[in-house]
Formats: sequence, structure tokens, C-alpha cells
Amino acid sequence: MFGRGDYVMYSSLILLPFFAVIILNLPLRAFMRKAALWVSLFILLMQICFIVYPAACSFSNSLDIFGMFLKFNFVVDNLSRVLLFCIGVVTLCSILVEKYIIDDEERLFNFINISLLLLAGMNGIVMLRDIFSLYVFIEIVAVGSFILIGFNKDIHAFEAAFKYIMLSVISTVMMLSAIALLLILAGGTSFSVLSAALKSSPDTLLVSFVIGIFLCAAFIKAGLMPFHGWLPDTYSEAPAAVSVLLAGIVTKTVGVYVLIRVVNSVFGFDDPLKYILLVVGAVSAVFGALAALGQSDFKRMLAYSSISQVGYIIMGLGCATELGLAGAVFHLFNHSIFKSLLFVNSAAVEFQTGTRDMNKLSGLAEKMPITGTTSVLALLSTAGIPPLSGFWSKLIIVIALWTAGFYLFAMIAILASVLTLAYLLSMQRRVFFGKLGEGLREVKEAGPEIVIPALLLALILVGVGLFFPFIINAFVFPVGNILGG
Repeated sequence: MFGRGDYVMYSSLILLPFFAVIILNLPLRAFMRKAALWVSLFILLMQICFIVYPAACSFSNSLDIFGMFLKFNFVVDNLSRVLLFCIGVVTLCSILVEKYIIDDEERLFNFINISLLLLAGMNGIVMLRDIFSLYVFIEIVAVGSFILIGFNKDIHAFEAAFKYIMLSVISTVMMLSAIALLLILAGGTSFSVLSAALKSSPDTLLVSFVIGIFLCAAFIKAGLMPFHGWLPDTYSEAPAAVSVLLAGIVTKTVGVYVLIRVVNSVFGFDDPLKYILLVVGAVSAVFGALAALGQSDFKRMLAYSSISQVGYIIMGLGCATELGLAGAVFHLFNHSIFKSLLFVNSAAVEFQTGTRDMNKLSGLAEKMPITGTTSVLALLSTAGIPPLSGFWSKLIIVIALWTAGFYLFAMIAILASVLTLAYLLSMQRRVFFGKLGEGLREVKEAGPEIVIPALLLALILVGVGLFFPFIINAFVFPVGNILGG
């Protein structure tokens, strides 16, 4: 927990985006449309500043105007801070990408409004320790995501949005049913009350059923195999900026984070649960990578890659050790950054060339050197090549699996990394290397609204990787200390 001034600071991360949406939709619409971009960028930069240097952003107690409106029980620990930073960075990049691709001021205004609602929803998810409040904010994010997926209003986007909402409804019913049963069992919905009630409950069959349906609901939200049916179409058919947002942070927040938080704080780690997580994670890591190998659509390959990388995170969680949890959260951070970078680059390629078919692309590094270079950095980090940040998180997960006695799963993690390197090198060769393809002579590097996010994300990947020995005790291991919290 934290003091009153900190409470104001963190509550503002939920309330400011909500208030911004209300104010931006008041009269003087023409002025508000022009101001929307700058308002959203200010809020996002403020959030990033809160996390990177909170002492400079703390409010005094006398400025507690937000506490009058919001009385949720906030708990902002190291895991929450990691997610809040990723939410701020990825949402910022997504809005800049949309600004570059879309000339329509009204459309950009609508996109910013929905993105701010998603921002408030995701911030709420990672700062609350009440399972019903968690569910409410998950649904805010789900509805906003559904609207954004169909933002282009074409048949393929509508189909992807329909698949997303149908599976989201199934997940919602399962999650709400689990919450209702938990309320009956515990008489409350806070994490501490639920955890105590589950540990003392004599009805182990009912407890197992509740845990099972909640896990399935979270697996759907996270897009893990075999619950991944919505994800490839959604990531590939959504508008480019929406793909950045969904793949970079939305799925990680409503699915992966929820799994980590609820399993750790409510369910606990018994042997059946650990093996469920390990098996689901391993299947997703391997078969997601194999599916990515067979893709020719740039974004669809990245979609299956996301499934594979989330599998690593879940295997780390399944270790049920502090090292495993630290590796899982660190890889969640890395995946948020390098997958956002890859989707930013796919947006640049698609907008500059008019296609996502990798068989029609080649030699683009000659015309798009920044995009090509940052793509190489992202793929090497994704594949776990030193000294980039992805290497360290994968190494921690493999070591955690091995030291916990899960030797088979450690070897599966290494195998999945080899497959990851194979499909991403194939992507890089087909899109950026080789002789410049026909009809691509007039292609130019993307504009600053795409190049700047790409450089920012690449800088984070390189910086975290190079300085990892200096941040391991300050950043990585403290995250693992939440185990059992």
C-alpha cells in the first residue's frame, strides 16, 4: 500500500483518461478534435513519468481531489508498475501510428477516445485486488477492443471483431460464474478474503471446478492454445494501430496479467495447477511457433508468434518459484516491447508498400533502413539472442524450469526458441533482405510518427539488454518477491 499522496497519483491514472474523454466530447467539437492528440500524449507521457520517476510526480495531500471520487483498494507493487509502464509506452506508440496512417481528423479523434477508455480500463485492472472490480475493468477493455477491431468497417475486420466478441462472451460467462461461486464460498471478493476461504474450504471438488473455469476464461483472454481461435484473425485484420495495441498490451493485461495475479494471490500453486500451466504454456510455445513458420502474411505470422511467446510466460508462472515468476513478468515486459515493435514495423511496411504478403516483398532494407534495422533487433530479442533483453528473460525462465525439476519443459522452451529464430529469420529474409522486389522502387521510409515509436521501442530493447547486469537486483528479482502476496 502507499500514502495519501501516492493514492492521488495512482488514482489519477484511471480518472484522468475518463475525464479527458468526457471533456473532449463537450461542445466546441472542432477545437476538441484538434486538442485530442495532444491531450492523449500528455496523459500517456505523464503515466510513463509516474512509473520511471515517481518522486518527481507525486501529488501533495492538499491536491487530493481524486480520492473523493474513487475509493477502490489500490495495491501497486512491482508487477503493477511493470504493466503500467508497458501500457503507457504501447498506447503512446499505437496513437502515433494511427496519426501517421489516418488523415481523417474525425476518425483519429474517435480512435483516441476509445484508446483513452482502454487506458483507464487497463490501468484499473493492474492496480486493483478485488476480483469483481477486476472483472468490471476487463469488460471495459473488451468492449473498447471490439470497437477498435472493426474500426476499418470492412468485411474482414467485422469477421475478426465477431470472433473476438463471441469468444469474449464465452470467457465472460465463465469468469462471472467463477466469481459468483467464489462469492458464495468466501462471502467477499477481495483477493485476501478469497485466498483464505479457498485454503480453508472443505469442498475441494467445488474449489477445483471454480479454479478450472476461471483458468479457461483467462486462457481465452490470453489467446493461449487451444483457446486461441480468435487471435490470428483479430491481430491480422484489425487496423495497424489496433494490432499494435492488442498484441503489445491489451491481451497481456486482460489475459496474462490476470492469470499471474489471480493464480498468485488467490488460487495458490498446487501440483495439478502447476502442470496445467506448464502444459498449456508448452503447447502454446511450440505449436504457436510451428504455425508461424507456415505463414506468408506478415501480421498473421506475428499473431502466431504472440501465442508462442505468451507460452513462455505461462511456463515461467507454472514453475511456482520466485525465479520463475520473475522470469515470467520480465518476459511479459520484453514481449510487450518487441512485439509492439514488430507490429509497428509491419504497419510501416503495409502502409508504404500496400501489402502484407511477404512473398511480394523483398529488399526493403534498402528503401526503409530504419524499419529494417529495428526489425532485426526485435526478431533477435524475440528469439532470445544475447545481449538483447529477450535473451535474459528466456534464460531466467529456462533456468527456473531446470532448477525446479521441470527438465522436459526447459528443453521445450529451448526448442521453441530455435523455431522462433527460424520463422523470424524467414520473415526478415523475405521482407527486408535480398534484391529489391518489382514495383518497390518508389517505396520510402515511413514518416516520423512510425519511425519515432520504432526507435523508442528498439532503444528499450537494447538498453534493457545491455544494462541487465545492473538492473537485475533492482528490477527483476523484486518482481518475483510478490509470490504468495
